[in-house]
Amino acid sequence: MSGRPALRDALIALAALVVILAIPFFHRSPAFEDFVIRVSAMALFATSLNLLVGTTGMVSFGHGMFYGFGAYAFGLLMQMTDLSLPVAAVLAVAMTTIAALIVGAICVRLGSDYFAFVTLAFQMLFYSIIISWQSLTGGDQGLRGGIPRREIFGFELASQLHLYQFCAVVAVLGLLALRHVTESRFGRTLRMIRDNEHRAAFLGVVLWRARLGAFTLAGGFAGLGGVLAALFVSGAYPELADWPNSGQAIFAVMLGGIGSFLGPTLGAMILLALNDAVTRVTEYHGLVLGLVILISALGLRRGVLDYLRLIRSRRAPSGESR
Repeated sequence: MSGRPALRDALIALAALVVILAIPFFHRSPAFEDFVIRVSAMALFATSLNLLVGTTGMVSFGHGMFYGFGAYAFGLLMQMTDLSLPVAAVLAVAMTTIAALIVGAICVRLGSDYFAFVTLAFQMLFYSIIISWQSLTGGDQGLRGGIPRREIFGFELASQLHLYQFCAVVAVLGLLALRHVTESRFGRTLRMIRDNEHRAAFLGVVLWRARLGAFTLAGGFAGLGGVLAALFVSGAYPELADWPNSGQAIFAVMLGGIGSFLGPTLGAMILLALNDAVTRVTEYHGLVLGLVILISALGLRRGVLDYLRLIRSRRAPSGESR
């Protein structure tokens, strides 16, 4: 990424962070703060998935494995060691990145269909290990006992406001880093592979190596989202690593827009807001959410931001001709 766009993105991220951090000083709303915390985790998760789906053209059905891996790695490190929270978080993300490297080394050479289903198979295997290894993971009850020593740089994360601030900062910095990746030379290489892998190979790009790099980075950022999720629930639970969670990330990407960097973040906000609203009205929230996603997919035939970009591009020529 060249200097001017990078500076512009950094300034936009800083402005967004200032606004988010300032809101509680004008109006405190526990429900809103909880929502932002959950969006922070989900946005990193969904945007990291879109690094594969939208940027590289690799559809993974098992991306939730790394979200859950990050949560469990962080929770276990906090419960079983005397590490500080920042060190445990960094180690959890590093462990998740290594796990993504290993899984990716097996999967990225496969064709698109096999790749999608083998990643799902790995997630189902990881979920089965969580359920079966009760002495370590707590089985279907998840990690019990919470996360001790929830303090970082003097901020006590047991306080909802401090956790809100911490998650907002991590999410904005993580999204900014992902933006840098997608706009870098490496990101342009991934888009070239997505658009025409034969041409990319002809130009000297080692396809499996570039795809493995994308898969590994995506897994690491998903693990960072899992760390935030573990802080929010003060533990880790099998649902974080189950295949429906991967489906939610895919839905977030579809709702927000595959072709827009902030699409998955918007999709995560829409999905979580819909889930909160629907669960207050009916117990069949899964059915209602499925209908909403189906209607939006058939009606817009693209994500919200992609649809807005399409409208803007259609209006631009008429505006220029005046």
